[in-house]
Amino acid sequence: MPAEPTDPVRDPADPLGLHRPAVPLRPSDRVLRLLADLGLSPRTAVAGFALCVVALLGWLWLRSPAPPAAEAGVPRAPAATAAPSGSSSLPVAGAAETVLAHAAGAVRRPGLYELAAGDRVADLLAAAGGATRAADLDRVNLAAPVADGTQIIVPRRGEPVPAAPTSTDGTTPSDTPTAPVNINLAGPDELETLPGVGPATAAAIIEYRDANGPFGSVDELIDVPGIGEAKLAAVADLVTV
Repeated sequence: MPAEPTDPVRDPADPLGLHRPAVPLRPSDRVLRLLADLGLSPRTAVAGFALCVVALLGWLWLRSPAPPAAEAGVPRAPAATAAPSGSSSLPVAGAAETVLAHAAGAVRRPGLYELAAGDRVADLLAAAGGATRAADLDRVNLAAPVADGTQIIVPRRGEPVPAAPTSTDGTTPSDTPTAPVNINLAGPDELETLPGVGPATAAAIIEYRDANGPFGSVDELIDVPGIGEAKLAAVADLVTV
């Protein structure tokens, strides 16, 4: 026969055990007692907790900032492609043409400098390291456009303006034509006397008028490949139709 359970030792002063010290409950027992008081089973409580976690995560996801929209791309001019073999080497519209100019006199680094078409005398002096302290810049037109083959001599204070160089035949060359150039009749040599017009631009002017007929006005030069607003402004008073 199984042994009968023995009674715990009782305090003679408290035979009914009414004044026994309370045994502390474990946390898990407290949770189970709380669920029992609420009428919930442990499985129902776990399912409800999981549902609350899912709802919290969904709320946090909805409140998170949306990723920034992709910035609209700025249209860019297509890169120039190499011309096929045998095609014309004329500059395309917007292509930068260069000119070669000579800085001399009171500049820090006299010499030849390659500039972009439409650059001014101030740009040439900047390329030459700037003027020296002895330079008399009041006698230099810093805003004048620099034509291909130009020599800019910066005088020193108290120094007379140097005379223009003479050619072998005794004539004095000029950077600009003495009379307006008729762009409908001028040949390459005459067109190249215009500031900023080199062999390539002169050839482009002749090819354009051969393909489209005589120019109706000076402003139509803007349609010639290689001529921009700056170059047109530099030659506008020196040409005619």
